[in-house]
Amino acid sequence: MAFTDADTAPATTRAEWRSAHPSEPIPVQGMPLGAAVRVALGETGLRVFPFILGGGEFGWHVDLAAAHAILDAYFLRGGNAIATSDGYAAGRSEHIIGQWLRARGVRDDTVLGVRIGTSPDHPGLGPVNLIRAVESSLTRLQTDRIDVLYLDATADTTTALEDTLATAEWLVESGKVRALGSYGHTATQLVEARILASAGYPRLTVLDVPYNVLRREAFDGDLRLVAGAQGIAATPSQALEHGYLAGAFRNRSGVAASVRGVQLAASMNRRGTRTLRALDRIGAELSIPTAAVAIAWLLAQRAVVAPIVNVYAVGHVDEIVQGIGARLSRAHLAEIARAAQ
Repeated sequence: MAFTDADTAPATTRAEWRSAHPSEPIPVQGMPLGAAVRVALGETGLRVFPFILGGGEFGWHVDLAAAHAILDAYFLRGGNAIATSDGYAAGRSEHIIGQWLRARGVRDDTVLGVRIGTSPDHPGLGPVNLIRAVESSLTRLQTDRIDVLYLDATADTTTALEDTLATAEWLVESGKVRALGSYGHTATQLVEARILASAGYPRLTVLDVPYNVLRREAFDGDLRLVAGAQGIAATPSQALEHGYLAGAFRNRSGVAASVRGVQLAASMNRRGTRTLRALDRIGAELSIPTAAVAIAWLLAQRAVVAPIVNVYAVGHVDEIVQGIGARLSRAHLAEIARAAQ
């Protein structure tokens, strides 16, 4: 189904909804009360909203007040999963999220994912730094546990995977981590991790990989095959290719000379333009925003459970959520595939 303005669920505060429905999630915009979507996050035992709110902009382009408004909007639309990193804005993203979790009292309602390895204070995935990094993240997030700990393999090419998983085993057994995720591991490393798991080490059950309709090479191929064979849940980041697939910026004259501007400009070519036009057309047909079509495309991929999307405005939450209810036909998917060639 596609959402429209007329489909908005009755307005209510989180406190009012929680008081009346203590065991039910806040409804998604456009769905009946009590019908908020939850999907199984692979073999973790966790269930998440099909759009994970990324905190990559928090503490960088988004200050505390604006970030809390975004988090409020996300939860009021049914969201329950947040992803951040100890390397985002030198830890400020975690601070902001931690303050929000404590102020709203929603930690038990939230699935919290943290990517570890890039903090300059505790870099890499060696035993000592891994434990210190997790402890530091727990302090900033004002919590006693991380639901999904993403191990960033790109941050450490020297520590043996067995050593990292041995340390992670202690973190899981101590209750500080519930499940392990992968970021930057190769297909071969995932196979190695599964072999180690058969010997008693904790399994990698979630995969974060940059993936969208314009960026497919990192996931399509061996990594996707191995993840599928092992039942690993994919939670791809860069779902909107640094915001380009939202359609707000379409030519180089409209972007600033900044890191984000360079990232956006990289997609501003014939292929990117063709793809945006296809998303625009399908969005007009389904009465949903261009960004929602890009999210719907991801959710149509069999391996994808829930994309991670970094948001920097409340309005973006509304756009992205509409992609959850959209269903792309085979003709739509074929049209997008041709445009993105």
